[in-house]
Amino acid sequence: MTLDCAVTFPGQGSQRPGMALDFIEEIPESREVFAEANSVLPFNVEELCRPADPGSEYGDPRLEQTEYAQPCILTAEIAMLRGLQARFGFQPRWFGGHSLGEYTALVAAGVVPFKTAVRLVHARGQAMQKAAPLGFGAMTALIREGLPLDEIKELARQLGVDLANDNSPNQAVVSGPREAIEELSAELASRHEEDLRIVPLAVSAPFHSRYMAEAEADFKEVLQEAGREFRPELAACVTSNYTGRFHTGKLEDLIESLTRQVASPVRWRDNMAALASVTSNLFEVGPGRPLGNFFKAAGLKVPSIVDLRSARRALEASPAVAKA
Repeated sequence: MTLDCAVTFPGQGSQRPGMALDFIEEIPESREVFAEANSVLPFNVEELCRPADPGSEYGDPRLEQTEYAQPCILTAEIAMLRGLQARFGFQPRWFGGHSLGEYTALVAAGVVPFKTAVRLVHARGQAMQKAAPLGFGAMTALIREGLPLDEIKELARQLGVDLANDNSPNQAVVSGPREAIEELSAELASRHEEDLRIVPLAVSAPFHSRYMAEAEADFKEVLQEAGREFRPELAACVTSNYTGRFHTGKLEDLIESLTRQVASPVRWRDNMAALASVTSNLFEVGPGRPLGNFFKAAGLKVPSIVDLRSARRALEASPAVAKA
């Protein structure tokens, strides 16, 4: 039974050792997702996701590299979703995802087959890493209540830096060459010494910036080849990071939006508004909970499901799930 609710999925940066492992240990449908991913990838996803030792916060260092992180996060999120469907009957009506998470949303909505999506995000990660040499780029989060976005955009323009994520009224992310990001951070720190948090992100390239243009060209060919397996009409219930609105349901628009998403800002504030316009019951599902904080800054309460324990707490308290 489809529920009157929406589910959202975080992207790269939310990964952690041990993600989704409680699901695959307890729920067969979740285990099957990892097996499916392993059948199409040249590495073992479960091995990459396991911590170095039980309870350790350390894991395989490849989990921090884009080409490995992206298929691992997608696999973990779909494993969690299928576990929630099997155990709790969790069948959302609308879907959204932040950056990489948009691919999880498209799989969840039935637009893209899971194995196809695994191949796509692996290729996407390789193309994005290839577009910028290791060490060239950087990304930094800027956090403050009532963020001075116009000022940030103007300074970024002067330094050849791009706004990569418009996440909430209180947070944005900038992306570009490492030296330019450091200069922008220093200038903003001097102007807003007491009230602006500047947080460098642990990423391996300047994502969602002009410096990913080469990746767009390479990745579009991959998307066009995979497009014959898409069901684009189902994408009308999934938000687009590129446009900020729901996808149109047309194949050519879907391929264009996913191509342009690589080097364009993630319009997450617009995505949140689009989802909130169709339902008041929203959830975040993934290895971390960054989106819940973005929704909170926008005045929306969104429970985050990061493991089975939080799933029970969130879903048992939800009116939408309880009605079902």
